[in-house]
Amino acid sequence: MTDTSTPIRVLLVDDHAMLRAGFRTILDTQPDITVVGEAATGAEAVAQAAALHPDVITMDVQMPDMDGIEATRRIVADPEISAAIAIITTFDRDDYLYQALDAGASGFLLKNAGPEDLLAAVRALAAGDGMLAPEVTRRVLARFATASAPASDAEPSRVPASASASAPVVTLAEPLTEREAEVLALLADARSNAEIASALFIGEATVKTHVSRILQKLGARDRVQAVVLAHRMGLA
Repeated sequence: MTDTSTPIRVLLVDDHAMLRAGFRTILDTQPDITVVGEAATGAEAVAQAAALHPDVITMDVQMPDMDGIEATRRIVADPEISAAIAIITTFDRDDYLYQALDAGASGFLLKNAGPEDLLAAVRALAAGDGMLAPEVTRRVLARFATASAPASDAEPSRVPASASASAPVVTLAEPLTEREAEVLALLADARSNAEIASALFIGEATVKTHVSRILQKLGARDRVQAVVLAHRMGLA
C-alpha cells in the first residue's frame, strides 16, 4: 500500500505553462504526491529547489535564461538539496541526455509518455531508484560505454566515480560478489526489482539489499549511475 503520510514533494520545471498544468493535474490527483512549486526557467528551478526542498524535480532541457542541464548540475552540487531530478525531453538531442546524466540527473522520460509513466518515474526517484525510459536506455548506456571505456591496461578493480569521462577514479572497497554482479547485469538490462527477483528466484527485499550494497561498492548515487558503471566495467 502506498504511504500517503508524507507525500512526495514535486517541483515542475518547464517553460511551457500548459505542460506544467498538465503534469500538475496528473500528479495532484494522487494521494501520495503533491506539487509544491513550478519554475519556467533554469534559474527559477535552482532558486525554487533551494527554497522548497522537493523530493523530485521534473526538469525540461531547453529553457530561456539557463537550460535544464546547467540547472541540474547546480542543484545536484548543492549539499543542502537532496532532490532527485528527472529530465523530461522530446529526445531530439541525444547530447542533452548524455550531458544531463553526467550533470547528475537520475531519470529520463519522454514528453509523449503516458500519465502512468510520469507517476512511475516520480515514485521511483522518490524511492531512490533511477528511471530511464525504455526507448532511451540502450542508446544512453551505449554512448557512455563507448565514450568512456577504460584503457586496456586499466586496473580491473578501479572504476570511475561518476558518469563523467574525466571523473576521478576510485578503488572499490571490496569486489562485487557473484550474486551482486548478476543483479547489476539485470539492472543494466533495465529490470525492476520485481523482475530481478523473478529472474534470480529471490525475494524483492533481498534484491533491495543487493542493490544497496552495489551502490555502496561502486560509489554510485543511484541505480542509473550504477548501470552506467556496469557498462563501463563490461558487466553489461
